[in-house]
Amino acid sequence: MATLVRTDYNFEGQKSVYHGKVRDVYDINDDVLVMIATDRISAFDVILPKGIPSKGQVLNQIAASFLDATADIVPNWKLATPDPMVTVGLKCEGFRVEMIIRGYLTGSAWREYQAGCRELCGVKLPDGMRENERFPEPIITPTTKADAGHDENISREEIIAQGIVSKEDYETMERYTRALFARGTEIAAAKGLILVDTKYEFGKRDGKVILIDEIHTPDSSRYFYAEGYEERFEKGEAQRQLSKEFVRQWLIDHNFMGKAGQQVPEMTDEYCESVSQRYIELYEHITGEKFVPATDEDIAARIEKNVAAYLATLNK
Repeated sequence: MATLVRTDYNFEGQKSVYHGKVRDVYDINDDVLVMIATDRISAFDVILPKGIPSKGQVLNQIAASFLDATADIVPNWKLATPDPMVTVGLKCEGFRVEMIIRGYLTGSAWREYQAGCRELCGVKLPDGMRENERFPEPIITPTTKADAGHDENISREEIIAQGIVSKEDYETMERYTRALFARGTEIAAAKGLILVDTKYEFGKRDGKVILIDEIHTPDSSRYFYAEGYEERFEKGEAQRQLSKEFVRQWLIDHNFMGKAGQQVPEMTDEYCESVSQRYIELYEHITGEKFVPATDEDIAARIEKNVAAYLATLNK
């Protein structure tokens, strides 16, 4: 199947382009952004060598769905989705912080806890917790947003003290983060899933804090199946989950964690297709809709045509 792993457009009014780990973002007239969710996949801050079929479409459509489903509680950047892999939205001044919220002790937090850590980003953690255990209340563990390399854990107090974000804006971000997580948890529960943890990014436009980027996708979030969670937890068994963690685990099992000298294991076509199916599975579970893959062989040409047509409507 065809994949889109790089873009190189020159849209009307284009000022610049930013190529991220997964998304390519085109600045149009310093006013709107064209965000293209490519089929690239990253783990441990490394872009893996092969694209995953349909991944960009899955991410874009889940994020668009959740931006619409939360617009009543938090203002967001989205204007339109002119293509299955593209969202166009308002350009905001992004905060240099990612708001990570965790409902359960798992993933990197568990790995740190297991190593003896009892404080994460200024949040005290009780002794005696077990992997995949639910926190009494969700905890917020922010990170600084790095242009390159690894994001770094940071506390609420440090963010405010260093002036990275003002106290007022941070408190708004914190309030929005909890409201978004609560709504995402409700939506997931209705579909038989547990929203385990996720991250949100915010920016500012016209003096207002606005939700930007993607939300509640398998790249930014972790989901467990609700059915069997308690039984597996009691037995100390791995949870059935829908998230990118299975890719990280596959890499760990093949001795790769993004460290110097380590080699990315071979990604066969069969492996890439299996990852694609996991992404589609999450899409169908979380949206409750059948996934319909776009079948165009020339993905890049389709995107160019659809984005150009939409941008033309903004200039009228």
